Amino acid sequence: MLFIIVPVFNRWHFTQAVLNSLMLQSNKLFKIVVVDHGSTDGTSDHIASQFPDVIVLRGDSSMWWTAAVNAGIRYALGENALHILTLNNDTVAEPDYIAQLYKAIDSAPANSLIGSASIDVNTKEITYSGENLNWFLESSTKHNSHVNNGQAENGLLPVTHFPGRGLLIPVQVFDQIGLFDEKYFPHYMADYEFTLRAVKNGFPLFCAIGARIGTYPEASGANQIKAMKTVKGYKQHLFGIKGGGNLPLFYRYAFRHCPVYALPTHLFLGTFRRLIGYWV
Repeated sequence: MLFIIVPVFNRWHFTQAVLNSLMLQSNKLFKIVVVDHGSTDGTSDHIASQFPDVIVLRGDSSMWWTAAVNAGIRYALGENALHILTLNNDTVAEPDYIAQLYKAIDSAPANSLIGSASIDVNTKEITYSGENLNWFLESSTKHNSHVNNGQAENGLLPVTHFPGRGLLIPVQVFDQIGLFDEKYFPHYMADYEFTLRAVKNGFPLFCAIGARIGTYPEASGANQIKAMKTVKGYKQHLFGIKGGGNLPLFYRYAFRHCPVYALPTHLFLGTFRRLIGYWV
């Protein structure tokens, strides 16, 4: 059984949209677990009345993304899940999304992690289909969907890391490497850190270009902070828990995973980009 873990904190309109999209799936072999970590907009009550089959776990606002996801994973593991899908609430699944993920499971090597392709909710064009890290240059080469769409073997693109907004994980991964690191990566970068850890331990990682979810880039907390263009916003960008340029997280991530030969340039370029990136 596939368990879908959706962490939510307010923004009921997003949660309602993603749950509606999951109700319309052509393949219904899954269970949904929503982890409501402190919503004040009635999210849990709305789910109980509109989506009675959805399992709701309640937490508090101290959990952030990582602890909320881990709470859902622990529940799913206790229910003998075989695969776990982490899915953000500000996404909308295409009608064949789950069917495409099951197809990817059959096509990929055993115990592979499988990421979802992101599409523009309006145009339906692919906006993200994975990327490959260049540690030395502190950059990533993003897959050009229009080129790679015809080149991916069995619709799968090998990638080096992946976000958690639509990430399918076999339970064997948790058995070997544990859960997401909620102590050191409470919100951002926990997903990248987890997938890098999984790959290091021998688990293949792919993006399934046929498994597509619509996203809203403007809904990202990091993008909202960056749009402020104020001194307060700059401090949040560099040091806040929702800051996309959080320097302490970047250094922790780099020292944990960056190869030693690339560490000096990675740290220098990464710091420089985060310092100026807020204003450009």
